[in-house]
Amino acid sequence: MSTTTEITQGIREHLGQFSLHVLLVFATGLTIGSERTVVPVLGEEVLGVESFFVIGSFVVSFGIVKSILNLYAGKWGEEYGRKPVLVAGWATALPLPIILIFAPSWGWITVGNILLGINQALTWSMAINAKIDLAGPDQRGLAVGIDESFGYSGVAVGAWITGLIAGQWNLRPEPFYFLAVVVVLAFLISIFLITETVQYAQAEGDDDHHDANLPFNEVLTRATYGDRTLFAAAQAGHVENFVDTLFWIAVPLYLVSQGLGIGAVGVVVGVHSAMYFLQIATGGLADRIGRRPPVIAGMFLAGAGVLGMVLVDGYLAWAVLAAVSGLGMALLYPNLMTVPSDAAHPTWRSAGMGVYRMWRDSGYAVGAVLIGLSMEFVNAEAAFYLTALLMFVSGAVVYGWMEETHPDFGTHEPPAPATGPPAEPVAQD
Repeated sequence: MSTTTEITQGIREHLGQFSLHVLLVFATGLTIGSERTVVPVLGEEVLGVESFFVIGSFVVSFGIVKSILNLYAGKWGEEYGRKPVLVAGWATALPLPIILIFAPSWGWITVGNILLGINQALTWSMAINAKIDLAGPDQRGLAVGIDESFGYSGVAVGAWITGLIAGQWNLRPEPFYFLAVVVVLAFLISIFLITETVQYAQAEGDDDHHDANLPFNEVLTRATYGDRTLFAAAQAGHVENFVDTLFWIAVPLYLVSQGLGIGAVGVVVGVHSAMYFLQIATGGLADRIGRRPPVIAGMFLAGAGVLGMVLVDGYLAWAVLAAVSGLGMALLYPNLMTVPSDAAHPTWRSAGMGVYRMWRDSGYAVGAVLIGLSMEFVNAEAAFYLTALLMFVSGAVVYGWMEETHPDFGTHEPPAPATGPPAEPVAQD
């Protein structure tokens, strides 16, 4: 039988394990950030890839794999616990530095990004669910904000360090030695220092609420289209990842074409990602004012920053606009993810967030296709205009459809589940 100590939640009460998960999500960010500056330029200058669409293909493979694995990572986290899924995610990343160092063709880079997609889905999904497990409902927004701020700070640091290394030495192998150290250390920490946290979610959800223990297919339906608020969050998450994809594919190639050196490109890309550290504040802000205001502001601000990058010229101006778009992402990113966390019962929260993350990260694949085609058949600037336009349209959908989900002053009322008592009608067609 569970004791009071076993079910106590709070960041301070579990500071040791919470801090380890912060360190691991930082490592997850370092892993993907290590590709951000170097790999697109590597494809063009070393592997001889001339097509922007082909260069974008490695992000397509990443997005498809990560979105599908996000869906199942949440489900597996409920069934098997957070730690086994986390360890599996880091095991998957172990071959990645070797592939990037020795890849003889772009096809191998694409294979490596399939492994990266698995790694990012499993490790980031479990890191955020573990933090929410430990923090409890009163600090949920803060936990998500801390997770995303340190994760994307890792992306910024990884992009900056590998850009610096590439500028000082070569595009490979030197930048990927750094990546190898990160992956191995994270794998060892996951095995030997991390403890299981799923029991905290189970204890939090130990009631007979009609939303408890929904079957997975109903979680998928509700989090996709069965609830208008969750649909608005899912489509916004999908579209906002176009901005992340733009900074992965188009921004490095565009800035290099404008005469900026690879080290300076790393700084601009890193500045954008570094602004994500502000999520440590914006997540906590949403605990006080609600999820909706920062999400709406962030969608329009990020779109404006992207649009501005092709309307200015010069290193400093590009860095400032990259920071503006990064600030918008910091406002919307953690708080969009908190929406399904608010709306889900603890017994299926991990699965519900997995559905949201599936739709969000499929935006990498769709965004890479649209951005790659825009660059291939129009010009690089067209990718920026398209991304900005879609952010504005998606932000309008959020404004019109997404209700407040904050548990203290939210207006959102979820539909009754199909598995609920007969007295509660099903809010579906």
